[in-house]
Order: sequence, then structure tokens, then C-alpha cells
Amino acid sequence: MTALVGLLLAVLPPAGTAAASPARAATYTNPVTAGTVDTFPDPAVIRGKDGYWYAYGTQNPVFQNQGQTAERMLPILKSADLTHWTYAGEVFTPETQPAWHGGSRLWAPDIRYTNGHYNLFYSVPNQDTVGVATAPTPTGPWTDAGAVLPADSGCATGDIDQAQFTDVGGRPYLYWGSYDTICVARMNGDRTRIEGAVTEVAQGRRVEGGFVVRRDGYYYLFYSDAGCCDGAYSGYQVKVGRSTRPTGPFTDDRGVDLMSPVSKGGVVVGSSDRWIGPGHNALQTDLSGQDWLVYHAIPADDPDLDRVPGIDRTLSRRPMLVDRLDWIDGWPVVRAGAGPSANANNGEAPVTTWTAGGAFDDGSLRRWQARGSGTKAWATATEQDPGTFVTHSGSATDPAFLLAPGRAPARVRAEADLRVGAAGGSAGLVLAYQDPANHVVAWLDRVRNALVTDVRVNGVSAGQQVTALPSGYQWNAWRNVAAELRGNRLTVEVSADRLRDAVATQSRTVPAAAARAGRVGTAALGNGAAADNVGAVKLYEPVTRRVAEPRTGTPLAAYSDEFDSAALSSDWSWVRGPAGGATTGDGVLSWPTQNAELHLATNTASVLTRAAPAGDFMVETKLDLTNGPGNQQAGLVLYGGDDRYFKLVHAVLPLSHTDGKVTHVTEFAKEGARPTTTPPTAVAYGPLFGGPPARTLWMRLAFHADEAGGEHEVRAATSTDGVHWTWTGVWALPKEQALRIGLVSLNTAGATARFDYVRTYRG
Repeated sequence: MTALVGLLLAVLPPAGTAAASPARAATYTNPVTAGTVDTFPDPAVIRGKDGYWYAYGTQNPVFQNQGQTAERMLPILKSADLTHWTYAGEVFTPETQPAWHGGSRLWAPDIRYTNGHYNLFYSVPNQDTVGVATAPTPTGPWTDAGAVLPADSGCATGDIDQAQFTDVGGRPYLYWGSYDTICVARMNGDRTRIEGAVTEVAQGRRVEGGFVVRRDGYYYLFYSDAGCCDGAYSGYQVKVGRSTRPTGPFTDDRGVDLMSPVSKGGVVVGSSDRWIGPGHNALQTDLSGQDWLVYHAIPADDPDLDRVPGIDRTLSRRPMLVDRLDWIDGWPVVRAGAGPSANANNGEAPVTTWTAGGAFDDGSLRRWQARGSGTKAWATATEQDPGTFVTHSGSATDPAFLLAPGRAPARVRAEADLRVGAAGGSAGLVLAYQDPANHVVAWLDRVRNALVTDVRVNGVSAGQQVTALPSGYQWNAWRNVAAELRGNRLTVEVSADRLRDAVATQSRTVPAAAARAGRVGTAALGNGAAADNVGAVKLYEPVTRRVAEPRTGTPLAAYSDEFDSAALSSDWSWVRGPAGGATTGDGVLSWPTQNAELHLATNTASVLTRAAPAGDFMVETKLDLTNGPGNQQAGLVLYGGDDRYFKLVHAVLPLSHTDGKVTHVTEFAKEGARPTTTPPTAVAYGPLFGGPPARTLWMRLAFHADEAGGEHEVRAATSTDGVHWTWTGVWALPKEQALRIGLVSLNTAGATARFDYVRTYRG
């Protein structure tokens, strides 16, 4: 595999090089780090000013399969296309690690481009804080800048899992937190320390890994919950809430505040039969404007790494995955809800090669054409970070254009990295260019400290539109300018690093005559303009409909019960029962919660079971759980035995950072054998958390018999109204025992579960 990856990289052009014809997107296979590293947890990705993508991961033994037991401290990968990666170094080594870390392992990097250099934020768990290092290029050399958070950060729980975000107008923020709160605070100008008030924006069972982007007027807070690192029993999944402000309040897709003490909806990606515990995401945008979720997940067929010297637990294998992120009805979801991709047949790869454009990497302007004024003032220059780029040294009062070979389509996305080194200059991105009298240009105008768009048709301007850039804008630093022309709607964003946190955004309607195929390039006014990575491709086509979710089929009366009789049907049988206080009648099974457990070695709770149909099926119940003192749960099970089952319950659990307060969650769990862990564990239990609960909750378990794979596969859903359902990911167990449909009411006495019915349908 390593040789194959090397061969592919040898023939792939660097991102942004000129192409004679439109590039066709190839397929790819997850994990995208296969053949390069064995594991790459908590990935963060940036497109460097040299046109390559760089990924950063949590400290792990990334070369274990090569016989290396040592961990790499924040390993770095490099790619021309987001799907084939090579190793590019590490941020620290044992010799260069700062003393203030106290020898801590380093987790969860977040990378940003800030005023001409790169800031890498990382977690220092032994010190319960966040550090930052700076570098002139994406691979270093790195200079430690200390801890970002004060000794008491002001956040209620763990001070790790940070992500930086820059708002419109240039206001910087830092999000951080873990188990069980995410917080946000403003940062200082160089983004090395937080300052001012700390605001809690999300809480919940094992909430962590926040990452924020802005889109269409909303701020989206991505996060993960339920536990990252328990091998085949990891319940991680990515969820999201949104707000109209960077400090919240954020709500999920059911309108539930992320600070509410309940589990949340807004599932972006959950587990599949192939990939367990997908989580801790970042985001990237390809050249067509399509967003991609970058995240890690655990392979179901090889979930654990070998033991690492000095670490007292088994580390989960967590390679990096990349999948299309769709925005449907204002909410992000991976592959329209289809979940992690498993093979090359699942879709096309990111678009990373220009239809027209280039990065000037050959050091010449061959095939580029100068038009307008100052045609001889274009030249190339070279610096450490961007490599070769183009400059214009003239002082003409009319625009000078430098145009890429080839033509871009009418529905187009164009972008360029621009900067302006002289006080009176402007640098521009040109698209839909026909001639000096017919074109569209987006200027970074230093005189007006603004993003200025100008649309010209037959030499007449359709009007300049001006959007202010932040006060203190650093004109000597590179900025990415991206323009999308969809129909006659032009949208332009100015950002530091293409991470969906533009400091200025402008949208306008252009005349129909201007919205046509044309050339792409850069432009200059005055002196000091510089440009790099200039190009355009066909604008992506958004996916607007989700894939179908599981639905109920033909009712199976023989496997259902409305609880209308005064006594339980003989189709039901008890494990450790009958349970005290359980009664039926008037359409309800009433069952007080027990002081008993069904968890690992403690199997004292009663389970009410009945036969399940052969083949695929779905079972549903409607549950009312009265409030109790805490630590109660009740719901559905698919039961193969005390140590082999799937469970979906409304659970009342303690919040780890509060005194006596509880959280209500929909918990979807599995229990089964895991004999390969160190030390050996005969049985393991893994929970993941579904959508928001309510006193009255509808619950579904969808069962699939994977005959070819020899597995039971189950997916869960809950609803607070019986109409709108929140589906989780998939849990799987080997097909070693037949499963029975069941109910439980357990954990701690003090509440009563009232089951309205159990209905089974053909799946």
C-alpha cells in the first residue's frame, strides 16, 4: 500500500497548478491516511500559502506497523489533493518539548494562519490547559508561545480541545472544553491569550471537541459526545448547534439549547458497520466550494493499537477520514445522512485542481497574459512560505490584469491569495473576464480599507459595492479572496485561511451579461499588489435532499403488544422476574425502576423479553418516565444475554461538573465481548447519545441481519412527538446469539416507566 501511495503522489500535480482541461474528480477510499500513518486522531487541516494542504493530529504512535513504538508529538501530514498524504514532520520532539508541559502528551491540534504566520493551538492535558506555537510555514520551525488560558480558565470542566475562530470584522475567539462543557472567550490581537468574559455555550454528557464555522448568517458549533477512545465500544459522533452570535445561545435542529441538561440532536455523522466512533472534526472547502468534514473514526475490523510503553491503557486506532459535508435546510450532514464512506464507490473526491489558473510554481508567467495598463510590470518573486508568486510593481491608475490560460465556466468559483505591500495599492481577483470592458473583479482596496467589487459590462460599471475590512487589517499578510458566481448572484469572502471564518463577506446581483464563462486572473492598481494560487473551477452543485431514513414496514402483530389485558401475554417471559410492581392494563405496562443493574459484571435487573421475527425488523415503544432522584433508566433492548445486547433508554445521569444536578439523555448502548484489550476484559459496554429526551418519548430500534458479515446491526431513533425522529449511528455485534425483543426499567428506584405499547414492523 505504501508503494502504491508513493506512486500516486509522484504523478499528482501540486494543488493549484494549471490544467489544460477541466479536471475530473476521482474517487477515493477512507481512511485517507492509510499507507502513510497507522492512526491520526483529532485531525485539523489547513491549506498553506504554498497551495498544499497540511493536517495535524494528536500525539500517537503513528508508525506502529513499521515497528516504531515511540509517539510523534503532534504529527504533520502534507497533501496535494486532500486524499493522498505524506508524512511531513512533527511540531515537537522529546528534545524540543517545552519544559512547562511537564512531559504531558499533546492532543487535539487546531491550526490557523494569523497575520503572516501560523498559530498551532494544542491541548496539554497534564496541565489542564491549551498551548500555542507559531511558525513561518505549516511545517515549522515552531516557537513555543506558552499557555493560552490562565490557571483558572473560568470554564467548568476540562480545559482542552480548543479551536480558534475569527468573526466578521476580525474579532478572534477561542472555543475549548471537555467532559462536559464547551466555553468561548475573546482573544488578544495576536491570538495567543484569551481575554475578557468566559461564556459556556454547550454542556452535556461527555461533550467536547468544539469547532465553529459561519455560514449564511449563522454560527455553527460542531462538537462530539459520548467518548472517543474505547475501541469497538466508542460512542463518539459529531453533532452541531447553531446561533446568530459567536457566543450563543446555540440550539440543535429541534430547537434545544445546547446548554440544556439533556442530550441533543443535530447529528452530523454517526457510526456505521465499518466505522466506529466518528468524531473530533474540522472542516475544509475544496476549490469548487464544496465543504468536506475531516474527522477520525475507528475501523471496526481493527479497532485497537498495540500497547505503547509508558501508557497504561490500550489506544484506539483512529485514522483520518474525509467526507462530503452537505448543507440541507440549513443544517450540515455528512453525505446527505449516509454516514462515513467505506469504499471508492461512495462518491467523488474533493476538487483540488484548477480548470483555469495556477500557482506560478515554475517561476515563470508562461501562458499567462497581461492586459490593461502596466502589462510589463508583472514579475515573479519567491519567499519561504508561499514559494513563487506574482507581483505588480507599476503605479498605473487603470487596472492591470494578468489572466490565466483557458476559460472557466459561467457557474464558477474563483479564488486567489492576495496582499498589498504599498499604501496606495489594490490587488484583485478577476473572473468572467472577456476584455478590459467586460469583467468582474473583487478588489482588496488599501486606500479604502475595503473589499470592493466592480462589475463591468461594455465598459460601464454596474456600480461598485464596498464592504469594510477590519480595523488594523494587516495588508502585508496574505488573504484568501474567494468568489462564487451562481446564476447572477455573486458572493465574495475574504479570509485568512479558508476555514469558513471570513472577516468580510459581500453578496450582490450582477447583470445577466456579466454572468458568463470567461477567464480568471488577478489584477492590480497602484503599486505593491501580489497574488498566488489564482484559479477557478465549476462551482459545486449542492445536495438538497437527505437520504431516506429507516421506515416502518408491514406491522407484525405476532410480535407486538398494546398492553390492553390485565395480565401480560404468554408471549412475554422474564429474566430474573417477574419484576415487583410491574402491572398491565388500560393500554399501559407500568413498571417502577429497580435498584438493579444490567451492566458488565452486575446483572441483577429484570428483563422482560419476547421472540423477535426472523430477518430485518423495527421495534417501537412509547415511554413515559416519571421524574425520580436520578440514575434511572428505562426503554427497549434487543437481548441476546446479560453480556450481549443492544439497549435504547431514557437515562437520568449525574452531570460530572455539578453537585447533585442531573442530565437526561437518550442512551443507545451495546454490551459484548472484548477479549483483546489489555488488561483482558471479558465484557465491554459502550454508550452513545441520541437526540433530546422528554418525559414522553417515542423510541425505535431498527435491526439488520448482516448475513455476509456475520453481524447483528442496530440503529436507534427517538422522537419527542412521534413524528420527527433523530437517528443515531449503528452498533454491531457478532451474530453469535439470537436476539429477543425486550424492555427494561432499572438502575435506581424512585421513578416509574409507563410503556404505552410495543409494536414491531417488518424492516
